[in-house]
Amino acid sequence: MVEAFCGTWKLVDSRNFDDYMKALGIPFATRQVGNVTKPTIIISMNGDRVVIKTQSRFRVIEVSGKLGEEFDETTFDDRKVKSTFTMEGDKFVHTQKWDGKETTLIREIRDGKMVMTLTFEGVTAVRTYVKVERRTSFVSM
Repeated sequence: MVEAFCGTWKLVDSRNFDDYMKALGIPFATRQVGNVTKPTIIISMNGDRVVIKTQSRFRVIEVSGKLGEEFDETTFDDRKVKSTFTMEGDKFVHTQKWDGKETTLIREIRDGKMVMTLTFEGVTAVRTYVKVERRTSFVSM
């Protein structure tokens, strides 16, 4: 279930992301920002809705939807898409559709890390995140 993905995740590795963004038609300047940004992703549940909040120095984006139900989303590059969250086995799949096009973001937990594989028209990028442990108390010395 989605609960396995709930938590705060920090990007630690990104492969082929520029080619993925280029395939999407994202302009050069926006790709440059995307390539240097190390976002934090917070995944949570709000009742029966999955909430994904992506935070970076440049922008904060939040999307929310019920599993299996289509919802409207504005992407980081301002595309207006119809999105769907699904679980396929132990994979959390986020599908975005617009103008007859489709991209998928597949999240998996591997060795305690969240690995996100992004695919669009034959171009694949892989971004790896580690879970951030939040401290709730401090010990003074």
